[in-house]
Amino acid sequence: MHPQWIDYAILVLYAIFVLGIGAFLKRSIHKADDFLGAGRKIPSWVTGLAFLSANLGALEVMGMAANGAKYGLLTNHFYWVGAIPAMVFVGVFMMPFYYGSKARSVPEYLKLRFDEKTRALNALSFAAMTVLASGISLYAMAVVFQTMLGWNLHASILVAAGVVLAYTFLGGLTSSIYNEVVQFFLIVFGFTPLVTLGVRDLGGWQAMLDRVPEGFRHAWSGMGTAAGNPMGIEWFGMVMGLGFVLSFGYWCTDFLVVQRAMAARDMTAARNTPLIAAVPKMLFPFLVITPGLIAIALTENLAPGATPLLPKLPDGAYDYNQALPLLLQKYYPPGLLGLGLTALLASFMSGMAGNVTAFNTVWTYDLYQAYLRKDADDAHYLWMGKMATVGGILLSIGAAYLAMGFHNLMDYLQLLFSFFNAPLFATFLLGMFWKRSTGHGAFWGLVAGTVAAAVHYALTKVAGLHYPSDMASNFYQAMWAFGVCFAATIAVSFLTPARPAHELVGLVFSETPRPSEAGVPWFRRPAIVGAVVLVLTVALNVWFW
Repeated sequence: MHPQWIDYAILVLYAIFVLGIGAFLKRSIHKADDFLGAGRKIPSWVTGLAFLSANLGALEVMGMAANGAKYGLLTNHFYWVGAIPAMVFVGVFMMPFYYGSKARSVPEYLKLRFDEKTRALNALSFAAMTVLASGISLYAMAVVFQTMLGWNLHASILVAAGVVLAYTFLGGLTSSIYNEVVQFFLIVFGFTPLVTLGVRDLGGWQAMLDRVPEGFRHAWSGMGTAAGNPMGIEWFGMVMGLGFVLSFGYWCTDFLVVQRAMAARDMTAARNTPLIAAVPKMLFPFLVITPGLIAIALTENLAPGATPLLPKLPDGAYDYNQALPLLLQKYYPPGLLGLGLTALLASFMSGMAGNVTAFNTVWTYDLYQAYLRKDADDAHYLWMGKMATVGGILLSIGAAYLAMGFHNLMDYLQLLFSFFNAPLFATFLLGMFWKRSTGHGAFWGLVAGTVAAAVHYALTKVAGLHYPSDMASNFYQAMWAFGVCFAATIAVSFLTPARPAHELVGLVFSETPRPSEAGVPWFRRPAIVGAVVLVLTVALNVWFW
């Protein structure tokens, strides 16, 4: 099925709508904090959906569909092991420090807790990662436009970047957050019919599972050994590498998502933001992984003469990144195809815009104001925030071309996280819960952890260190980066003087009064909400064992 005029009309209407949101919110932008921090005035249900939607870029949609086709139900671990526990932890334990310290960004919290050099290192590494991740969303969007609309790849990159630039430049973080809420609902309504039509076409859920490889049908039962599942990793590597290091490293320290919670209107709203996001997050595997299962069922074990859905790359591997676009072409008629394309566009734009708004805040506050021009007036920093938005988009265009070298976008993203987020989580864990950790320890721990990740990566490429899959390699690389950073931070901290306890109030768990919940209904208390979310997550893991 090729797009018709009605499909193009839906795409155009969506583009006009998101630009309209940016133009409408422009009138509320009066100072730098309005543009870069949304003024800390947004309700928790909005920040909660934005917290989730900022992660709904290429990673969540095309990347998870590709993973579903490549690894089957093992991909559920990226949600029920690799997301939900960390989202509960950041809401219950870490948001009081982020929000209560009045830090404008994650690197600024590191300055308050440790020192200036630790802030600078994190700001530079985070800026690099956001640009690379934004490039992934941009490249994925261009591939879809090329595959389904026949557009030139380079033109698609420029058009998509232009739309994101327009609405983030106009309305800043507030525009990005409200557009992310719209994009969340578009993604749900755009892909639910695809799952329904695909599963029905294959004869139902069980019939679909019968047509995929044996190792694709369960989440845990093949995790006893690395050879027992298509991801090539055993339960320990999954739990520690993904479930602890990568998951907590992303959800607890990545300013892209933490920024949404920091825009909430009060402490309770900020703490509930990731917990609200965790509820739909639990159900998203059914929406984004199932298309991958449908795609592999339509590719392998076919009747003689049938044409496989997924094409092969020159090296003989399936092009898993094509799973979702090809399914949309197969199942969606005119009109519905336009809705599906718009949902894809929304997912990529939310991922890209989230990274760009995080980039412009870190650049403006943690690099430009901190080191290049400290005493300018607020109007100048507002101008610089807007210029950083333009710069972030231009750098993302360059990063889109780097993403072309990876068969699976999810593998690429996990590689980035193992470099940047894994050691950072060790720094935060010690900084928030061990008052003896020092600025020198944090800085050299981060350096050592990042170097450890680089050495591990080099060993897998040139020295013969081998894992059954790229994903397994990424998980173990994350564990090495975390472990080295953790050990180095402790060692250097014992050799350097610690800060007085009174300077750590609001920054370290043992020195900070617990947030008051007086007058807060029980169903809004983060600890209770978090406990319910964890119980439901355990139930899903058992159900799909």
